[in-house]
Amino acid sequence: MKKQITKPAKNAKSDEKWSAEVTQHSDALELEANIFESDDPKKIARSLKKSAEDSERKKSGPYRSAMSMLTFYINRAGKNLHEDQKKVLEKAKDELRSLFGKPLKGQI
Repeated sequence: MKKQITKPAKNAKSDEKWSAEVTQHSDALELEANIFESDDPKKIARSLKKSAEDSERKKSGPYRSAMSMLTFYINRAGKNLHEDQKKVLEKAKDELRSLFGKPLKGQI
């Protein structure tokens, strides 16, 4: 007999996107306000790098923390992320790799 899992009752707080809460109030990184809305991939990468290097609460290294937050944002935005902004954020990943001296995607 399978155990049936029920969803918790909705309330005003649960109607908010949990991913937005994580992005705004990350326990690991202090993010610059609205940084993911920037149209400058270099600015996004520099900001994430600084946040990751300055953080004392992160669970992994600065590069991994910064890249994880960027990837998290892209994945959670999903269909709501405009294609142009997604391109900017994907370019920010390459900028982040470059800032940390990591090989660019496909050059491994």
